[in-house]
Amino acid sequence: MRLSVTPRAIMAAVVGAWWALAAASPVLAQATTTATLRTVRLCVFDPSGTVGDAWRAATDHRLEMQQHGVDLVTQPYTNERVAVEDYRTGRCDALMATALRTRSFHGMAAALDSMGAATVVKGDRVDVDASFEVVRRFVEVLSEPKAAEMMVSGEHEVAGILPMGAAYVFSRDRGLNVLAGLQGRKVATLDHDQAQAELVRRLGGTPVSADTLNFGAMFNNGHVEVLIAPTIAYKPLELQRGLGTQGGVSRFPLTIYTYQLVLRRSAVPAGFAQRSRSYMAQNFDVAIASLRLADRGVPAAYWVDVPAASVQPAISLLREVRQTMARQGVYDPKGLRLAKRLRCEQAPGAAECASSDPW
Repeated sequence: MRLSVTPRAIMAAVVGAWWALAAASPVLAQATTTATLRTVRLCVFDPSGTVGDAWRAATDHRLEMQQHGVDLVTQPYTNERVAVEDYRTGRCDALMATALRTRSFHGMAAALDSMGAATVVKGDRVDVDASFEVVRRFVEVLSEPKAAEMMVSGEHEVAGILPMGAAYVFSRDRGLNVLAGLQGRKVATLDHDQAQAELVRRLGGTPVSADTLNFGAMFNNGHVEVLIAPTIAYKPLELQRGLGTQGGVSRFPLTIYTYQLVLRRSAVPAGFAQRSRSYMAQNFDVAIASLRLADRGVPAAYWVDVPAASVQPAISLLREVRQTMARQGVYDPKGLRLAKRLRCEQAPGAAECASSDPW
C-alpha cells in the first residue's frame, strides 16, 4: 500500500522536530523565547566600567531574569551622577547604583548604608563578620514576599540589594588616630552624602567636596589627606599612590556600602521585582567572597588597628550622626530601626540594646 505524503504533513513534521530539538537545546530554546521577553533598560554604575564586580553581577542578573520574562539590557556608566540622572529622566527603566544615590528613590532600603547602621562592636573591637551578618539579615528581611509593599515608593521599587564593601578610612599618615580627631585635616567627602561631611566636622576636620570620579585622584595627589572608601576601590583607583610608605587604612568600618537595583514598576511584569530581590539575596555569599578578596588585596602592612579606647566613643559619634541625619530627613527612621534590631541580634549585650533610642 502506497502512503500519500502531502507538503503540509512534511512541514508539520519538520516544525515538530525543530521544536523538539529546541526544547533539548538551551541555545535554540533561548532563540525561540527572546522575542517574547520584555526589554528593560538598566543603567549600571561601576567605577571600573565593564571589568568591575558590579557590571559582572548585573550581567549575571540579566541572564537569570531572562528566565522570568525580562531582558535587562545593561548600559555601563563610570559616572554615577549621569547614571542616576538618566534613570530619573526616563532614559533608563532601572538603575543599579550605590544606596547613597538610590536613597532619593527609596529611603528605607538605603538606610542600611547610614553611618554605623551595620557596624557591630563586641567588647572593644569591631566584629566585621557580625557587621556583614547585619547586612545579610537586612537584605533577607526586605527580600521576603511579605515585605514586598515596603519595597515600593511611588513609581519606584527596590528589586535587589548587594553588599559592595565596608567603608574604611584611608589616611596618608598611618600614625593618625582618625577616630580620635581630624583637627586641621582635609578629608574628601562625597558631595551626595551629607553624613560624611557631618562626621568629618564633628571630628574637627575640613570636608572637601568630591565625587567618585575624582576623590581617588584628590587623595593620591595630596589635595586631601584622608579618604573614606571600600577596599574594592583600592586597586582601580591606585590608592597605594596616596598611601605611599607612611599611610594606613583603619580597620574600623564606618558603614557598609551596598549596591541597590531600583526600577520603575510600570517597566516590568507584576511579580518581577520580588523574583529579582530573591535571586540577589540568594547570591549574597558570592558578593561577600568577592569583597573578602578585595580586603586581602590591600597589603597587610597598611592595615592599622584602632586603639580600644577609641572604639566606643566612635560608635557613639556615629549614632549621633545618624540621629542628626534622621532629624533632617536624610535617613529613613523605619530603616534605621530595623538596622538597630539586627545589630542587637548580633550583640544583644551592647549598651544601645537597652536604650529606647530607635536609631
